[in-house]
Amino acid sequence: MAVWDDLVGQARVEEQLAAAARDADALVTAHAAGEPAPEASKMTHAWLFTGPPGAGRETAARAFAAALQCVSPDRALGGAPGCGFCTGCHTALVGTHADVTTVKAIGAVVRAEDMRDTVRKSYTAPANGRWQVILVADAERLNEKSANAVLKAVEEPAQRTVWLLCAPSLEDVLPTIRSRCRHLNLSTPSVAAVADVLVRRDGVEPEAAYAAAHATQGHVDRARRLATDERARARRAAVLKVPLRVEDVGGCLKAAQELFDVAEEDAKQVAEELDTKETEELKAALGVAPGARLPRGTAGVMKDLEADQKRRKTRTQRDSLDLALTDLTGFYRDVLALQLRSRSALANTDVRDAIERVARASTPERTLRRIESILACRQALDRNVAPLLAMEAMTLALRD
Repeated sequence: MAVWDDLVGQARVEEQLAAAARDADALVTAHAAGEPAPEASKMTHAWLFTGPPGAGRETAARAFAAALQCVSPDRALGGAPGCGFCTGCHTALVGTHADVTTVKAIGAVVRAEDMRDTVRKSYTAPANGRWQVILVADAERLNEKSANAVLKAVEEPAQRTVWLLCAPSLEDVLPTIRSRCRHLNLSTPSVAAVADVLVRRDGVEPEAAYAAAHATQGHVDRARRLATDERARARRAAVLKVPLRVEDVGGCLKAAQELFDVAEEDAKQVAEELDTKETEELKAALGVAPGARLPRGTAGVMKDLEADQKRRKTRTQRDSLDLALTDLTGFYRDVLALQLRSRSALANTDVRDAIERVARASTPERTLRRIESILACRQALDRNVAPLLAMEAMTLALRD
């Protein structure tokens, strides 16, 4: 297993990162031997990974971080860094490497205080690994202060520090930052590629894997969850029933409440899984035995973690609402495809009867207005409109 195995349908990006990792290994080896650095290196100090949701931006960045920290003996024999088995690769991939720091938004933004601490660490030499790697998973959520901290670090980088920034698009990152990064754009992987990885890595039956990959249109994480989690399938099914339930005002309001409840339940499940994992990892790091009390002087650390988890809860809820709206948009996109007699395959083939019913009962113009109402709901949520009110306004608009 190489570090690139989880990177789905991104052969061009994998090739570029593997070449950079080889040159990075040569730089470290030359430095250790007191020799001059090789010329024309493909390695650079800052990278920007962009691409649509589900393309694997963070997966690519983390695989690259692992390749940079690879300590496999095969490297000395001409093998490519990124074996996936050595201590450097493994700890970088699972997030426990001392010289790989991951920064994510807590709540709506990446906080300035978190980024300042990270910038200070970026100027230190690697403790155990070959590079000091800073992975910013939500670069589009940098606020003015945290973005300025990043800008200073990429303008004046430490010798063996690498910044890996992930964002949906170039426009989501300040021009002054992106101009100092090497840009890699990931594309949405094909349905076949996603289905293949679900079968190969997650043990999903081929038919179920293809159905999940097709329903999510190449979104790797959503496809995996849909294929392996019965509750995720039930929540999606509830969302796709909404277009048939907005025939009167009462139905619209009830549908809005159910959409809200579905997103709440989804967010709760995601938050509980993340919170439990983080809490257990922190207790293990503090040396706390199962069922034992926290050591003296560590209560503050646990309290800070709980505060961060609480701030993240709001963002998780908004992300779950956005996922429900994405599924709803996909339904009406299929409706529009039928109305326009498009030859493209439907994404939601499991509810084809409902799609055909809505298509027969409306026009392409009405379908476009309904899609616009969903987009308006997403914009309202971005402006912090109360989620249930935004949902009610949307479902009433879907009735028109």
